[in-house]
Amino acid sequence: MRTLRIATRASALALVQARQVAAALQEKLGCGTELLPISTRGDRLAGPLAGAGGKGLFAAEVEGALLAGRADLAVHSAKDLPAALTPGLVLAAAPRRADPRDALVARPGALSGAQPGARLAALAPGARIGTGSPRRAAQLRALRPDLAIAPLRGNVGTRLRRLDEGRFDALLLACAGLDRLGQAGRIAERLAPEQMLPAAGQGALAVEARAGEPLAGELRAIEDGATRACLRAERAFLAEIAGDCHTPIAALAELSPGGLRLRGLLASPDGAQMARAECSAPLAESAAAGRRLARELLAGEGAAIVAALHGAPS
Repeated sequence: MRTLRIATRASALALVQARQVAAALQEKLGCGTELLPISTRGDRLAGPLAGAGGKGLFAAEVEGALLAGRADLAVHSAKDLPAALTPGLVLAAAPRRADPRDALVARPGALSGAQPGARLAALAPGARIGTGSPRRAAQLRALRPDLAIAPLRGNVGTRLRRLDEGRFDALLLACAGLDRLGQAGRIAERLAPEQMLPAAGQGALAVEARAGEPLAGELRAIEDGATRACLRAERAFLAEIAGDCHTPIAALAELSPGGLRLRGLLASPDGAQMARAECSAPLAESAAAGRRLARELLAGEGAAIVAALHGAPS
């Protein structure tokens, strides 16, 4: 029986995700699997990703193992994969997506008298919220300008520990990561996309392989067609916007009657300017829909936001 070597980040969440893909491959292809955990530069950095190479820092060394032949495939969180794929690699499979929403995780006592669905509203004015995401920070500032937003990096376990130590009153994290780590019970509220639009690819996994090799085709056995179509739309939107790791940008595609519904957002870091747009399209036209929606945003309210981010007059 052949054994497929799977390159992955070495974090607890990344290993859980890689094991999920490994189990699917064992079932669908009848093969053995071996994980190759890699500590990436993005994992080792203590400070902000901006100026250090952005989210690609989480993918580059994992992709390097694949390109060098030390691994047969690589598993990434789709939101960590840059919009432009590395030459020589293909996104060979997109397994079924988990919950794409953002989660509010609150310290006991930080919430008071809230009804279900009103948890964010229950945070006291001045509550200290931890997030390392400009996208989450901008939308939170627009929703609750009275809250104190503080930078936070590290893996999920580190972030939860800092919350429990009392350094923060609440955190914003991805529902999918908490669910996969068995930490769903920590979620105070799953934030509706109308409140907090997720990052492109959030909740989805991306399985990469070397272009032109038979394995790239075989990996379609673990593909989910709906997830692939949604990812195409979101990644095309991201590529057309050409944002970087400190640009507050969000996109979410979901199945709808006759195709998919795509929502996109571009914001100023302070949340004062928020450009939103949405469209519907057949699944076969998902990538074109993503590009079209991005151009619509950039031609409208998003133009002033982009100009300000680049220090140019709008």
